[in-house]
Amino acid sequence: MDERMKFIADALTKHWSVAHLCRAYGMSRKTGYKWIARYEAEGWPGIRAHSRAPATCPHLTPAALQERVVQMRLQHPHWGPRKLLHRLGTVEPDTVWPAPSTAGEILKRHGLVAKRRLRRRTPPAPQPLQTARVPNAVWATDFKGWFRTHEGTRIDPLTLSDLASRYLLRCQSLRGATYALVQPVFVAAFREYGLPHAMRSDNGPPFASVGLGGLSQLAVWWIRLGIRPERIQPGHPEQNGRHERLHRTLKQATAKPPCRTWRLQQRAFAAFRQDYNHVRPHEALGMQTPAACYTPSPRVFPRRLPEVEYPSGYQVRRVRSNGEIKWRGCRLFLSEALIGEPVGLQEVDQDLWRIEFGPIPLALYQTCTQQFSRL
Repeated sequence: MDERMKFIADALTKHWSVAHLCRAYGMSRKTGYKWIARYEAEGWPGIRAHSRAPATCPHLTPAALQERVVQMRLQHPHWGPRKLLHRLGTVEPDTVWPAPSTAGEILKRHGLVAKRRLRRRTPPAPQPLQTARVPNAVWATDFKGWFRTHEGTRIDPLTLSDLASRYLLRCQSLRGATYALVQPVFVAAFREYGLPHAMRSDNGPPFASVGLGGLSQLAVWWIRLGIRPERIQPGHPEQNGRHERLHRTLKQATAKPPCRTWRLQQRAFAAFRQDYNHVRPHEALGMQTPAACYTPSPRVFPRRLPEVEYPSGYQVRRVRSNGEIKWRGCRLFLSEALIGEPVGLQEVDQDLWRIEFGPIPLALYQTCTQQFSRL
């Protein structure tokens, strides 16, 4: 439902063609035009999923068999559908019992299946990943995976690379993965090499969160610097494949085995970075080194952090100290990562507003129904 609402909201802005939006949302143009036509004919209720249930069901499990499945479950409350059906088949071998999936649905309908605890996940990235064809178009960052030195000190290596040239900008040993620890590493890199246009990462902290837009405190800081966060899809490390390949090379060269102390491990990282950038040829670069292909960004790190600005026609509200904004008499909780930041509200249809932070869409809010939908 949220994905369809977001698609329609984007289509209503007229900023993108239908073909572009369909590619971005992973749907065919036929499906995209179907949802637009349904919205134009029925409004927002029209984009809700229509029931696909048949009017009649000739294969419905007889009530008597359903009751036997339920009774067996009550006798064995910790058994799953397969064990229950196996026992029933042993007791009544001449009866044709339903499939395990059907038995599972019967148990659900009778309230005999405990709901799994939902795990909040980082929302999907709002825009597709861009191709890094020139230096500083996209940088990639990640933690290689922690390990311990021979003395037992934990090492969390933070890496930062330019995807086009493979240039390893930073490889820093840290003692944790918090915003306070990682931000100085990025500050040093930005001061030395300038700012990229986009920063690609996975969905873990401190790069992303489960809040609106997947924004973390670090991502908010990037956006204020004019850097668009890019997040790969969960379970798809190949979308950051160049950086993952760098990690395998780094581990092989510096952590098999680990060094004796934290200081020696950092020296090993520094030596690896020098060799990787200036000595080691890369086949993908035509056997050139990353240093031969990389040039610093002309976008300099600012002395004062700029605020996010919005086009004319947007309503702007500043996020309060509790993560809320006040809009049309209602208090809407957005994110603690946005405390103190201005967010923009754009009316995309009558009584329907899209809430954004810079280039990141956060939510849709319908004033007449006070319906709030994450994007």
